[in-house]
Amino acid sequence: MTDFSFGVLFDMDGVIVDSNPAHKIAINLFCKNHNKVVDDVFMQSKIYGRTNQEWIPELFEMPLSESQILIYANEKEQLFRDIFKSDLLPVAGVIEFIDHLNSNQIKIAVATSAPGENAEFILTGLKIKNRFDAVLDASHVKKGKPNPDVYIKAAAAIGLAPKQCIVLEDSLAGVQAGKSAGCKVIGITTTHSREELDACDLVVDDFVGLGMNELRSIF
Repeated sequence: MTDFSFGVLFDMDGVIVDSNPAHKIAINLFCKNHNKVVDDVFMQSKIYGRTNQEWIPELFEMPLSESQILIYANEKEQLFRDIFKSDLLPVAGVIEFIDHLNSNQIKIAVATSAPGENAEFILTGLKIKNRFDAVLDASHVKKGKPNPDVYIKAAAAIGLAPKQCIVLEDSLAGVQAGKSAGCKVIGITTTHSREELDACDLVVDDFVGLGMNELRSIF
């Protein structure tokens, strides 16, 4: 147990909202529109946790201009928002957990590989954007997860070192990013099993009952 200052860095898709099923539908529709097919292995190893700028050229198996990637990315993300808007619900307990952190004056940030439009759509839709001290999205980094940059920058944005921060993640790429940044990592089982998240310092199914004692205990 420790009483030193720490912060909490939230991934968004699969952590704040269980949106990966909607992303999967959107990606499959996008692929169908462009005569492409992807399987779950490609989804988990190439897409989840990574930026559109990274996975879209891999899908088309060719270099693409920035403008073409942006066109494709906007198409896919609009599909996602259209699909998910009627299912915009938080992961169980996450709103109460955020309130708990706020009431204990714990600095918190969102650190997502999603575009800013999606972060705005989800955080504003849930009416929680103003509860975070910082929000970082794909525009803040050149490389997505498993590169640790987004978590290093998120820690700096709340005035802490990565080693003082706990990352909340659902994807394997995100867990690797958090660990590489030097953070502690709590895995959420919305996307992967407990066994697959065994590199995490703690694994939970949702945020119900997660509190300060559990957070402090992993340091």
